[in-house]
Amino acid sequence: MMMNEMQLIEKINALPAGNHVIAIDGRCAAGKSTLARKLSALTGAGIIHMDDFYLPMEMRTVDRLAEPGGNVYYERFLEEVIPFLKQNRPFSYRRFECSIMDLGEVCQVPTSRFTIVEGAYSCHPKLGDYMSLRVFADVEQEMQLERIRSRNGEQKLQQFIEKWIPMEEAYFAAYQIQEKSDIILK
Repeated sequence: MMMNEMQLIEKINALPAGNHVIAIDGRCAAGKSTLARKLSALTGAGIIHMDDFYLPMEMRTVDRLAEPGGNVYYERFLEEVIPFLKQNRPFSYRRFECSIMDLGEVCQVPTSRFTIVEGAYSCHPKLGDYMSLRVFADVEQEMQLERIRSRNGEQKLQQFIEKWIPMEEAYFAAYQIQEKSDIILK
């Protein structure tokens, strides 16, 4: 269902009592992190970034990277996040630091009625059906490339075009991520 941000907020506020997880998947540079920050400010939700679960170098085998969505460390997400999402108590996990290619600082996830998991691969089927809402953030290709260029520079843009965008698109197609979303934001 195509919606705007205000309709999404209304849908979130209409969720029944209890703890809820909102997964925001979608294309790079579609505004997933920005949306997560906005929703967090409005709802008090904790945010978990899928970027914190990049696959470590020693696990980046040809077979693993050939798997749609195989570049995310879903095993660690299943162990360090999933069991705690609906327990209504704070928890923590360590984020993957690209600058050192290893685990770095501890991220605290506060107690809240809502938790947001944002980032590409947040709706990966290997993570299960842990979310109350599946949101897909879409963006036109021209806008996507301009945002990446502005945010990451020309050299990194080429890496996105040659590597990251094709990997994401293969994942979206293999698992019908957009089609299975409850809400599509453009």
